[in-house]
Amino acid sequence: RISHDIKLAAIRLHERELLSLPDILDCCGFSERTWFRILTLWRETDVVNPHPHRVLRGCVRALDREDIDCLLCFVRQNPDYFLDKFIHLLKTNQFISVHFSMIFCELKHAGVSYKKLKRIASECNE
Repeated sequence: RISHDIKLAAIRLHERELLSLPDILDCCGFSERTWFRILTLWRETDVVNPHPHRVLRGCVRALDREDIDCLLCFVRQNPDYFLDKFIHLLKTNQFISVHFSMIFCELKHAGVSYKKLKRIASECNE
């Protein structure tokens, strides 16, 4: 992949006529075909990346911070519940419907492990 900055630098060098096209292609490592595709895209849309929204990494979060805090509160209050019970609690208290794998991933992301759940459960039993 060619970085956004290199494409912009090449276009600016070309527009200001600081380097000849063969020198720009040689320095940046573009083929002529790639160069003209970038240049056409720049002239038509004023951007050098055809899909800038695809640069984002990771998946879209189904739960926001408030939902996760609520889920963690449920876990602290009821560490012996299964994931399906947490699904029901979220559905009735937060009005969101998620799959059990989403809850598992969010608990894992929040640092809740089996060991921590076991410790919370033993503290609740005392």
